[in-house]
Amino acid sequence: MSGNSLDQQTKNIPRIILSAGSSSSGKTTITIGLLAALTEAGYKVQAYKVGLDYIDPSYYTEITGRRARNIDGFLMDGEGVRDVFIHGAEVDGEADIAIIEGVRGLYEGFDSFTDTGSTAQIAKLLKCSVILIINARSITRSAAALVSGFKEFDKDVHISGVILNNIGGPRHAKKATEAIEHYTGIPVIGVIRRNGSMKISMRHLGLVPAIEERRRADNFDERIEFIKDTIKEGVRIDRLLEMAHEAPGLERPSKSVFSPQEIKGNRPVIGVALDEAFNFYYHDNLELLEMAGARIEYFSPIHDSKLPDVDGLYMGGGYPELFAAELENNVSMREDILGASRSGLPIYAECGGLMYLTERLSTGVKGMGSHHMAEMPESTHEMVGALPGHTLMGHKRVVSYNVGSLAMDTVIGRADNSFRGHEFHHSEITDIPGDAKFAIRLSRGTGIIDGWDGLTVNNTLGCYAHLVASSYREFAGSFVDFIMGKN
Repeated sequence: MSGNSLDQQTKNIPRIILSAGSSSSGKTTITIGLLAALTEAGYKVQAYKVGLDYIDPSYYTEITGRRARNIDGFLMDGEGVRDVFIHGAEVDGEADIAIIEGVRGLYEGFDSFTDTGSTAQIAKLLKCSVILIINARSITRSAAALVSGFKEFDKDVHISGVILNNIGGPRHAKKATEAIEHYTGIPVIGVIRRNGSMKISMRHLGLVPAIEERRRADNFDERIEFIKDTIKEGVRIDRLLEMAHEAPGLERPSKSVFSPQEIKGNRPVIGVALDEAFNFYYHDNLELLEMAGARIEYFSPIHDSKLPDVDGLYMGGGYPELFAAELENNVSMREDILGASRSGLPIYAECGGLMYLTERLSTGVKGMGSHHMAEMPESTHEMVGALPGHTLMGHKRVVSYNVGSLAMDTVIGRADNSFRGHEFHHSEITDIPGDAKFAIRLSRGTGIIDGWDGLTVNNTLGCYAHLVASSYREFAGSFVDFIMGKN
């Protein structure tokens, strides 16, 4: 079943994109079911997510046993997209098929007049067809109008099939299918009946991460099994596979960021926080740190009493606000991290990691609850205190690409290094002293305060910006070099 190289410059990977008319059409649940069904059938399935979401890919990885990857046309150029895509299909063993879940609606992207950052852009860059998922609740003939509009909007995007979701019954399915196929010529390859059991736990950023859902839900495997069986019953997987195999060979990039590096001397150990509170990591970041010479040592700020023996720390994003009491109660871990920061240990923290490193974290602040955060209890918890400031949850919601540059030499690069990243948070940092130092100047985005991000003390850097190491290519090498004293 494995895709083979046509030659050294071209890679043949059967592939398909699952997109939708809009968000909340069911594409993530359908993607999960399809991944599970193909994996059960013996296929080595490589999953991808368009855009920068952490949570959906955590399920893909859990189901397929292969590291899911993110691809984004705003952060990456065409070569970068192909680089991440081809690498993902090869690094965990040769994939038989690639399944790509889109972001939001098919044509949603960075702005109103281009396809930058959209699923449509990725479909064109990777030369693959789109399966359009339509939320068909309460519509039949109108579904044909929707599909027709998507088909005609950009003739360079090839929609090869339709999956109808939220279908009420056989008559509903028949009318919608007949209308779509008659007016558009595009086959309906799937009909998913309306069923509340198809839903997966939701939270303010989207799905509950797989690592947490597995630990807290006794029926995790049963729910995935139900979704898989529903997709097997409702989707003509044979037709989808045929469409995936129609994708042409892809030209390899002229130079890959994943090219192996010669490692000499000792490998520095980077401690990576990983548990229910901190689990937002791109696999590219961790893999490229290892390729730059680091060894990764995972630890839990919730469950472990002490830091492992490490040369640097990477504190990723997550949900520290939901585990604030547990994080506060682990006094020995907080003191260990504070001591490491004060001693000059290189520490890099993103979003949730930044929040944990501040002095306090408050939830349920009266008059400030918004975007699903108002129901959190009113409480304040002591955090590490390695960075100044008080984190407040629920005051505002920030969802944006950001563009910035380093204003000074840091653990992740030298002054004037520029990057494209993103930020997605429901918190803000208050009570920041006037003499606080910031290492990142944003030309686009919100950051911590007044367009500044990257709060820094000693060798500790905390920011709201999330960076993707396959886009900001200085990240991995700079962090490892800083730890080794080469900067």
